[in-house]
Amino acid sequence: MSKNKELYVGKISQNAGEEDIRKLFSIVGTVTSVHLITDAQTGEFKGCGYVRMATAEQTKAAIVDLDGALLIDKVITVSEARPQTQQIKQRPFGGERRKPSAGARPPKGKK
Repeated sequence: MSKNKELYVGKISQNAGEEDIRKLFSIVGTVTSVHLITDAQTGEFKGCGYVRMATAEQTKAAIVDLDGALLIDKVITVSEARPQTQQIKQRPFGGERRKPSAGARPPKGKK
């Protein structure tokens, strides 16, 4: 079993808040933190987040007992969070760096 204490929670209702998630996960143990993901530009909730449990055993119990649970008005998904080194790193303002398209601007010296 992994020693990871962090969970990824997906498909969270727009009507759910940190306290709702904390209450649900406290059924299986001690919740040490809840972090809901929001869009950096708009502040809009993205419907997912991370929950950290006090022990790896509680993390495992949360996956077994709460994956597929109904929270407010949606069925959530609960899985072990991937280490940050495996997650895709995004640029600070989102998106990827792109090369300009062929017709974006004429080459120097030509108009």
